[in-house]
Amino acid sequence: MSRAAARPAADSEGGPANSPTDLDTMLSAIRSGPQGPEIAAVFDFGGAVVDGFARPPLYRRALRGRGAGGLSATLLGSIRNGLTDGEYSRFLQQASHAMAGRTEDELDELGVRLFRRAIYGHLYPEAWQLIRTHEAAGHTVVLTSSLTRFQVAPTATALGIAHVLCTEMATSDGVLTGYAEGKTLWRNGKADAVRSFAAANGIDLSRSYAYTDGVADLPLLALVGHPVAVNPERKLAATATGNAWPSLAFRPRQAPRPLDYLRTIAGFAALLGGAVFGVLAKSYTGQRRKMADALMAYGTGATLRALGVRIRVTGAEHARAPRPAVFLFNHQSQFDVIIVPKVLGGAVTGIGKKELTRNPIFGPLMRFVGVTFIDRSDTHRAKAALAPVVATLRGGLSIAVSPEGTRSYTPEVGPFKKGAFHIAHQAGVPVIPVVIRNAGEISWRNSMIARRGTVDVAILPPIDVRDWDPAAMNEQVEAVRGLFLETLLNWPVTASGEMEHTARHSD
Repeated sequence: MSRAAARPAADSEGGPANSPTDLDTMLSAIRSGPQGPEIAAVFDFGGAVVDGFARPPLYRRALRGRGAGGLSATLLGSIRNGLTDGEYSRFLQQASHAMAGRTEDELDELGVRLFRRAIYGHLYPEAWQLIRTHEAAGHTVVLTSSLTRFQVAPTATALGIAHVLCTEMATSDGVLTGYAEGKTLWRNGKADAVRSFAAANGIDLSRSYAYTDGVADLPLLALVGHPVAVNPERKLAATATGNAWPSLAFRPRQAPRPLDYLRTIAGFAALLGGAVFGVLAKSYTGQRRKMADALMAYGTGATLRALGVRIRVTGAEHARAPRPAVFLFNHQSQFDVIIVPKVLGGAVTGIGKKELTRNPIFGPLMRFVGVTFIDRSDTHRAKAALAPVVATLRGGLSIAVSPEGTRSYTPEVGPFKKGAFHIAHQAGVPVIPVVIRNAGEISWRNSMIARRGTVDVAILPPIDVRDWDPAAMNEQVEAVRGLFLETLLNWPVTASGEMEHTARHSD
């Protein structure tokens, strides 16, 4: 999770604006402020939750195949930071023409596809942290937009936001007419929609929050007691300064640059070179395990150096003892298979989905180090494949596994599968949470391209599962998942702070 940068917010022309509030200060104010559902936190979609698509090349990949290319371009291209009156007017005209005659189901499906191909990579991690902090305070979170539900709803679903206010499009028997349904949520229209929502849901707007980036949302900001400008363009920044409103600067969510592609190619070359060097360096022993550990140590180290990725670890002592153990990590990036072995050191193998065997680089390397691959589509075969893992643990080798089972689209930690906990219980070894943040910023979920940056990892104290009832462990598994979420929202600053932080949740 990246923090809001302590730098001047950039306006629409790239110049400095008002000095931003530190994100930690904002989060602390929310936690210590009034609690309860009568307080709303209203987030504007484009600019405050999702970084805009400024140029067509950023979403060209999302438009390939499947038809509807012109509509896709219209839907993505209108997700802009600081949308102007003219840009919004053009969007309505283009969208109305392109949507007319299409069914709601068709457009809902298109919206989900665009989210999974393009929009998810532009979600601000800082916004996710704010949303979860408001939820923890019991606040009513609302996602609002002048755009349509086909653009906004998939993001709301991914973020777990139940309340969405957006411009509705009129339909006749499930087919769009090409006209807006009622008033559009632009300028005063958005403020009116929020006002109506507040009246219907018992919301006290004088104690509520609103987050937006554009001057068009001044009527919305004027409604609430806690207006916040997010990456504000020049006019909004000036207004925020004049009214002493807080301003947050979120780090841009940009597509990979040519230099990132070059670094990634160098990283893969370094991975292969380091892996071969590690195997050769220990080949004289004739012991596959020593060669596998050297492969991981040299391969991961060389890759991270080539990519320019730094790993910052808290609680490193828990990676070394007790051993063996089942290490559980949250999964958002394909490069987690590089990060986790580097953090945990040797004497660790893993469990991976069968699809990874098709990866021309990771597949062969993971097979060499003894990763167990499971077919998630066949439950019985997956369980059978996990049986030898218990013997592996009893033999002294640790296991690293993502209990989510798949990479997430957001910093959110998905539901945990119980297989890893059953394995630890049968083998009589502890589970050790490995909480990763920023990996999704280094490399997006569906991308093999990595950027420079820092990945933070917190290794939490071991959890003894020997006394758990295998037939009734749902609450205990959910409590472990809660540790991940709590750590992501309240990241440990020091080793001692981390111990105090996690001890409260591991009783």
